[in-house]
Amino acid sequence: MVGAMAASPAATPYDEMLTSDGGVRAHYAGLHQRIATLAAAEMAERQRTLERYFLLQGITFTVYGGESSTERIIPTDLLPRIIPAAEWERIEAGLTQRLRALNMFLADIYGAQQILMDGVVPRELVLGAPSYRREMQNLYVPHEAYANVCGSDLIRQPDGAFAVLEDNLRVPSGVSYMLANREASRRTFPGSFRAAGVRAIDRYPDLLLATLKSMAADWRPNPQIVVLTPGVYNSAYYEHAYLARLMGCPLVEGRDLVVHDNMVYMRTTTGLRRIDVIYRRVDDDFIDPLTFRRDSALGSAGLFNAYRAGNVVICNAPGTGVADDKAVYAYVPAIIRYYLGEDAILPNIETYLCREPSQLAHVLANLDKLVVKAVGASGGYGMLIGPHASRQEREDFAAAIAADPANYIAQPTIQLSTAPCLVDGEIEPRHVDLRPFILSGEKIVVTPGALTRVALKKGSLVVNSSQGGGSKDTWVLESTPAEVQP
Repeated sequence: MVGAMAASPAATPYDEMLTSDGGVRAHYAGLHQRIATLAAAEMAERQRTLERYFLLQGITFTVYGGESSTERIIPTDLLPRIIPAAEWERIEAGLTQRLRALNMFLADIYGAQQILMDGVVPRELVLGAPSYRREMQNLYVPHEAYANVCGSDLIRQPDGAFAVLEDNLRVPSGVSYMLANREASRRTFPGSFRAAGVRAIDRYPDLLLATLKSMAADWRPNPQIVVLTPGVYNSAYYEHAYLARLMGCPLVEGRDLVVHDNMVYMRTTTGLRRIDVIYRRVDDDFIDPLTFRRDSALGSAGLFNAYRAGNVVICNAPGTGVADDKAVYAYVPAIIRYYLGEDAILPNIETYLCREPSQLAHVLANLDKLVVKAVGASGGYGMLIGPHASRQEREDFAAAIAADPANYIAQPTIQLSTAPCLVDGEIEPRHVDLRPFILSGEKIVVTPGALTRVALKKGSLVVNSSQGGGSKDTWVLESTPAEVQP
């Protein structure tokens, strides 16, 4: 179990609001007291107010393969999740350390490949990964910041400690829901919000814009930034448009771009305008049909050649996905030690690599206890949650694993922590995870907030929106002596 953290799951999950003896944690005291004063009808009305806000703002999400192709509001819970300052300081330090090391790893594997020659990470694991882009070898990336926007998924383990479940370095989404949840939360609990001393996240669009501009600052004093979207049929289109509007940047599709003499331009009503930085929300395969998938209509022909020539910057850089590959994930603690000479502040979850025969045998013998994930899948797809799967589902998955072991990893079934949620008029615990957002350009910045994803189905551990999950606001508190937990 490479880079694994040995941990024995506890019988009960960590409760974000209540202690093991039923007391209320200090940082939840104010909200708990306020909830106690509200009748069920008032709580329901506040939930409806929150949902109306999302509806009026057009905050939607599309689930591919659903019964209907119409967009729907992402389920959002009324009650915020609260994180005290001391815990956030550790999260912030751990995420900064992790992204710094992963950017160094990307610069190395697309350059000298010293970490591969030293045998810290298996060469075939990296160079054979579908997300490894040989076209990126020896290309200049400003500040060696390959992953400019990262959304790492954290979980709180039964002992209360946070750990990293996975990294998202390709085209991470969800920040618009973080911002929208905050605005809705301020409307539904205005007094509690003011009294709690919640750190502001409103500056995220400005910080994102500054990060993107820093990637081209070496040659252009006021670079032109655009947001590249696959179009209105993409599940996260709302987020693309929302961020473009907040940053004051044009939202473009591939058909809006023109590449001439290795320069990238966008079509406007007044003619062509040169582009310096593309914040792309399009997967690698679809960026440029001349370099990657020839059948792509989402990118622009010649875009990668312009990038190779140094005339435009693509954020996140193509090929960053190899660093959040679920098999490479198992080596991240070793990667941190290799480049920074430090132990990981935020540990990994124990991970079995099915590519290793001994670990494969263990996984196949314990499918009823493990969570198995396809290395290249995301969004909750390509996953088996053993304890909740039927015998037939486990048998089918066992056959798939045996046929292609390198495509799978497995982890113990972790009891995600629970937070109070309003469900059918009652306050009940539901499992949650945490997705903070980290920006990397000239410097690394961790936004003092996060998207808390909620498994709204009772007993479910799947928090992905595409799998029926929802979200809630996350209050990161300012540092005050009163917030020490009991």
